[in-house]
Amino acid sequence: MKKWMFLLLASVLLLSACSSGGGSSASSDPGKKEITVWAWDPNFNIAALNLAKEKYMADHPDVTINIVENAQADIVQKLNTGLNSGTTKGLPNIVLIEDYRSQGFLQAYPDAFRDMSDSIKASDFADYKAGPTSYQGKQYGVPFDSGVTGLYVRTDYLEKAGYKVADLQNIDWDQFIEIGKKVKAATGKDMLTQDPNDLGLIRSMIQSAGSWYLKEDGTTPNIANNAALKTALETYKAMYDANIVKANSDWSQFLAAFNKGDVASVPTGNWITPSVKAEASQSGKWAVVPYPVLKGVANSVHASNIGGASWYVMNMDGQDTAADFLKSTFGSDKSLYNDMLTKIGIIGTLKTASENEAYDKPDEFFSGQKVYADFAKWTKEVPNVNYGLHTYAIEDIMAVEVQNYLNGSKDVDTMMNDVQAQAEAQLK
Repeated sequence: MKKWMFLLLASVLLLSACSSGGGSSASSDPGKKEITVWAWDPNFNIAALNLAKEKYMADHPDVTINIVENAQADIVQKLNTGLNSGTTKGLPNIVLIEDYRSQGFLQAYPDAFRDMSDSIKASDFADYKAGPTSYQGKQYGVPFDSGVTGLYVRTDYLEKAGYKVADLQNIDWDQFIEIGKKVKAATGKDMLTQDPNDLGLIRSMIQSAGSWYLKEDGTTPNIANNAALKTALETYKAMYDANIVKANSDWSQFLAAFNKGDVASVPTGNWITPSVKAEASQSGKWAVVPYPVLKGVANSVHASNIGGASWYVMNMDGQDTAADFLKSTFGSDKSLYNDMLTKIGIIGTLKTASENEAYDKPDEFFSGQKVYADFAKWTKEVPNVNYGLHTYAIEDIMAVEVQNYLNGSKDVDTMMNDVQAQAEAQLK
């Protein structure tokens, strides 16, 4: 279903490209004080909304805020269905949209979303958030959480292989693989777990080098002759060839791999921290080090991103109240971000939020490491790329072709050329 939704979005965007955009006309918000917000994940986004709601309503008791949980795929479908029919009726006042998908909505339905340029400043947030949340010089989205990456490592497994945490500071992926071989030889544990159909790791590798599946225009496929992507794919295959990858097929297996101690590292976004800490028996056995770089790729840095989302106000009755809610909470409230960090484990992208004392607090689970301060630092270093319109549509193609590359039926150049050709044909 998830894959089907991505293809649906791509097709709807193409169909709507010749339309006027579909959104309803702006409303003056004549006294309406009830708003509805759509988001997914009760333990993360919904929990953050409840904190924001509590803070806002303390000063605005006349406002009613309805928080509605939907699966992310359902939000995508409902937005597309409603907006493609030319109306915002039945849609929320505020909606959370994943950054990889936001340009698709903004470019297909620009009249459907409120310009928030007068409410927030893009420069107040992590630089890499500006690309996904703005369009044609207007700031539509209110940036929310950071998907900044880190390399989570089991210090006890590393020590058995003769390594210390200091040995993994600022390494490249080739070094990561060599360390993984020695860790497996010493402990029998794989270095990481991967779902072969989830290309998040490859995605993060190329963003670390300021590259993406699409060119700067956000629409033209950038697969063939993409040097950073080729290195990322070769590195990915080298991990499998080194026999240091434990395969998983879904989220629960992914979590189980590190909670049960089956892998020595987890290279992913910081949003995994609560899940790592969920296994209390492993307290003191984990550390987080900077993300590895792509060897031989000059622009690759020790910071990248996986995931992340932002808030958008729909151009409909209630939009003034909705805009003020976002401006007063996620758009500026440092204390809210402090609560989100301490109570939920959410790292936001509001730059001043990293000044909160909570970011500088040692975490005993990570042997006293100030992990949130590290993530805040790395957030500022994430390269800004244009996710454009077709990230997931291209990954649907790549997921199949990467398997052909991993099993040896195609070499990397042939595979990349085939993906390029298929993407060009499907995304005209």
